[in-house]
Amino acid sequence: MLRSQKQSFVAELEGVCRSSDGVVFTHYHGLTVAQISQLRRSLRANNAGFKVVKNTLFKIAAGNANLTIEDHMSKGPVAIAYSADPVAAAKVVVDFAKNNDSFKVIGGVVNSDVLSAADIVNLSKLPSMDELRGKIIGLLQAPAAKLVSIMQAPGSQVARVIGAYAAKKIEELLSFVWTSFVCKQN
Repeated sequence: MLRSQKQSFVAELEGVCRSSDGVVFTHYHGLTVAQISQLRRSLRANNAGFKVVKNTLFKIAAGNANLTIEDHMSKGPVAIAYSADPVAAAKVVVDFAKNNDSFKVIGGVVNSDVLSAADIVNLSKLPSMDELRGKIIGLLQAPAAKLVSIMQAPGSQVARVIGAYAAKKIEELLSFVWTSFVCKQN
């Protein structure tokens, strides 16, 4: 890599570190290009990214972005998965690692906290930000739905009472007609 290419790569990695709330470090040695492409597609579908990094350049970029990483995270063939939602990247990466023995999660950084591989697995079990937003909206809408049903209940109860009263009167009328006209003719 030329010096200018290294500088632009460091600047790009620094931007990734600054804009991402979650960065997951992985070892990808032994994966095929097709498998890496599949992982990238899965991450993109979840608003996350994947980048193979040069360890020395990533250390420089992380230092510039005030991101603390442990030494074992930058040894060997390292790639990072990153996203603004720390759970999204962790979910996809952990799920991918279950199906691919060559792919290993080695740790991560979430909101400036260094996490171990086990912590990343636990993080992947949490609901994503989109799932949490959906649950919150559901909780906020539930009282409104209950209020509407409560407000509709008196009207529907009145309609049922009127319907029952009308049915009773119709039955009385039919009974009267039956006894008055049909039974007198026989």
